[in-house]
Amino acid sequence: MRAKKLTLKKLAGYVHLWLGLGSGLVIVIVALTGALYAFQPELSEACYSYLHVEPRDQLYLPLSQIKAKAEKELPGKQVSRISYAGRDHTVAVSFNSRKENYYYIVYLDPYTGNLVKVKNMNREFFRQVLNGHMHLWLPDPVGNTIVIWAALIFGIIIVTGIVLWWPKKWSKATRKQSFRLKLAASPKRLNYDLHNVLGFYASWIMLFVVLTGMVWGFESVRNAEYWLFSGGKKFPGAPREQSKPADSITGNPLDRIQQQINARYAQVGRIQYLLPPAKTALITVRCFPEEMRNFNADYLYFDRYAAKEILSNARGKYADANSGERINRMNYDIHTGQIGGFPLRLAVFLAALVTASLPITGFYIWWGKQKKQQKPAAGRKGKAQAAQQPAAIA
Repeated sequence: MRAKKLTLKKLAGYVHLWLGLGSGLVIVIVALTGALYAFQPELSEACYSYLHVEPRDQLYLPLSQIKAKAEKELPGKQVSRISYAGRDHTVAVSFNSRKENYYYIVYLDPYTGNLVKVKNMNREFFRQVLNGHMHLWLPDPVGNTIVIWAALIFGIIIVTGIVLWWPKKWSKATRKQSFRLKLAASPKRLNYDLHNVLGFYASWIMLFVVLTGMVWGFESVRNAEYWLFSGGKKFPGAPREQSKPADSITGNPLDRIQQQINARYAQVGRIQYLLPPAKTALITVRCFPEEMRNFNADYLYFDRYAAKEILSNARGKYADANSGERINRMNYDIHTGQIGGFPLRLAVFLAALVTASLPITGFYIWWGKQKKQQKPAAGRKGKAQAAQQPAAIA
């Protein structure tokens, strides 16, 4: 018997099928949770009244007092971040410890320091959605490892899917079949179109979503991206500089840092003060000029004792960033579609929904082929058995 020629399409078909069957459940979970999380900012703003306060024409309470008032609500726990989201928003004081497995946010009125809400974020709905998206609700490193490798596998599935979709010959009929859904077709044909046509359109969006996800998941991919766009430079990593306990100033250092930030970023959209637990660690301040997007933020570093700004080798002001750092900063906004505003976020949301359906429609295509192959085999077996029976006596 002549060996069948292994073409590119046949190879792509084998890879597409078996990788899809093996990773389908993970892809469904990650895609569905990603779609649910796509509009988390708007949904949270609409549903959670504790995020808002009446704006006033007065200064915020000093940062040290905000920190102290929040600490009274959760004795024994350490503040990790203080976030301001605008004059009509509460100030969010985060208490987050992976080691002790807790994550709380205390919401205060930024003008008076009055308590508005204490929230256990480990029970918050969107936090659970994000946990499923990033970790499959499994402990790390197991959950995150499965997700990042599934992202790599899905990237291969996307490429092989495009190869399988690509017609051998372009004609008016093939264009109509490849680009349009035939809603009036039989259930079998409609299922095929939902997989083939919608999968093609979603693939071009999900390819960027997968690539940006891999930048977070694989250090080598992150380093390669930075090297490529920066012209051969090495990824800078975390700040090497440290705070010096011997240095001290009059007044509270947090308030002095806040004064400097307010003077320089009076019209900024959002501000985050990151307070790491290590005694020699720098305080990082993130200043976001926009309400939603993150890539164009300025990062400033301060000695936590002297309140003096430290120029670091790590990411700093956006205006000073090279092309490698700018692309790296854009990863999150590209991943969520935020880079293009609401229209692109909606496109990512729809593409994620389609992605969640692909393992299901793909499974039914495979299952239908299996049943089709079994019927002729059963027919041939029946004919062979009939031939072996003795002829009936008239």
